[in-house]
Amino acid sequence: MQSNSLQETPAATAKSSPIRQLSVFLPNRVGSLMALVKLLQEHSIEVLGLSMQDTTEMTLVRLILSDPEGAAMLFIEKGIPHTDCFIIVVELSESDRRLTECLSVLLAAELNIEFCYPLLVRPGLFPLFALHCDDVDMGAEVLGGAGFKVLCQGDLSR
Repeated sequence: MQSNSLQETPAATAKSSPIRQLSVFLPNRVGSLMALVKLLQEHSIEVLGLSMQDTTEMTLVRLILSDPEGAAMLFIEKGIPHTDCFIIVVELSESDRRLTECLSVLLAAELNIEFCYPLLVRPGLFPLFALHCDDVDMGAEVLGGAGFKVLCQGDLSR
């Protein structure tokens, strides 16, 4: 009899849930990012991390937000196309646990980094590094096993 892993895994609480990134395509025009950030702020949603990649016509904006569920509902209400995915956010705390070691751990596990960026907030005193690799669960596991603090949504949401 096959088991259903969804039934075996306890439901994640908001505090322990993985970090959800929302991605939005914006027209590549002056003020479009400001309008998006202002819309989020009007609904008490803070931008905690941000990455932009532009082309001549569109800009891909990747967002880590204080309330990703609320933002997703807001985007649906406003007709703003978006996608979401889970990402890893790791704290680069100790001097011997900097970016090079973080990347080395992922290389040793043969995980490919698809995109990455620093966050705008630091709940502790140390830099935060957001990344998405081809196996997010394994990436979080190997980084945690190597002594890195891997954050969850509750660590970032206020």
